[in-house]
This record gives sequence, structure tokens and C-alpha cells, in this order.
Amino acid sequence: MPDESVIARIDEARRSLGLLEIAAVLALAERGNVILDPFSTLVARYARIGAGNVFYPGVTLHCSASGALSIGDGNTLHPGTWLAAETGTVTIGSGNLLGACGGFTAKADRAGARIVIGDHGRYQGGASVFGETTLGSGSQLLGAITVENCHLAAGGSFRDPDPDARGALFKGQGTARNLRLETGQVISTRGIFRMEDVKPQSFFHPKAAS
Repeated sequence: MPDESVIARIDEARRSLGLLEIAAVLALAERGNVILDPFSTLVARYARIGAGNVFYPGVTLHCSASGALSIGDGNTLHPGTWLAAETGTVTIGSGNLLGACGGFTAKADRAGARIVIGDHGRYQGGASVFGETTLGSGSQLLGAITVENCHLAAGGSFRDPDPDARGALFKGQGTARNLRLETGQVISTRGIFRMEDVKPQSFFHPKAAS
């Protein structure tokens, strides 16, 4: 544990950037949040954090006075998760898995930017979200995909036994812009994501025989 003078210098640097001091990050545990490494977990003073979330090392939550960032309950934020509300809003629901296997970015950094993520989704593998994007409950982003101004419809989580009842899914690597997928739909590709490539999720995960 660093001595008090070192912690004081760290806290001063954090305050200058609008971030919580180390003791304030640790205090999030009073609401049942788990902070595995308070020294590498950076949380904005203006961010609103729910209860029961798990913060792995290397998570950053940035929010300016003109932005709005809120996180619900029971989310797991893996290393490399970067959530930033600089001029717009980022709203995260509950029970989501964020950033496993390569990180996750949601960044509202332009006028009118609004990112809304529902409940029980998976967003990992280096996926990045920008613009005015809605990721409905149970939706998934799997892979290094840049998503801008898209809508993925809500549905069951990835654990739902019926793949065509799950939230919509982008999978692979590349760029998805101005697309709208319905419940149970998926685009799996490398390069440019296009509506011509939409398939039912049962194409990749056949339904169990009844």
C-alpha cells in the first residue's frame, strides 16, 4: 500500500481530471460493488453507479459536467472497458457483461450522442459504440466491431434456449453504421456490416429438437 503522501498526489491528479479519489472509489463497495483494484479503476465524479457491480482492473468511467453516465446493478466490467459521456449520454442497464476478451468502448462525444444499453447483454472482444445507438436487452456485440447509429432489438439473453428469441447480435470484425436488427437476427461478417447479410441466429445455432 502506498504511503499517505503518494495517495495524496494520486488523489490530487484524479480531482484535476474530474475523477473520484481512491477512498471514494473504495466507498462504492458500500453498495455491494466489488472493486478489485481501486488504483487502476477510474470513476468520474459525475457518474451514477448502482449496486452489485464488479469492476476488474483497468476500467475507466469518464463523464463531464455536460454529459450523463449511469450504470445499473449487477454488471461485470472487465479490463479495457471504457465508458465516456463527454457531451452526450451513456445509459447502461443491469446484468451486462462488458469488455471480456479485448475490452469494450461506449463513447458519447458529440452533440446529440445517446447510447442506451439494456439488461443482460454481452459486449466484448474490442467492440466500440458511438453516436445514437440502442442495444436492447439481451443483445450482443462480439468482436472488434465499430458500431455507430445502430439499433439492436431486445430479446432473451445469450442463454435463452431459442436462438431466434435472443436479442439481436453483431459478430465478427468491421464497421456497422445505420443498421437496425430485429429480435433473433444476426450479422456475422468481417468488413462492412450490411443488411443483405442478416440471418436468423438459428442459422449458426440450430434449435434443439423438440
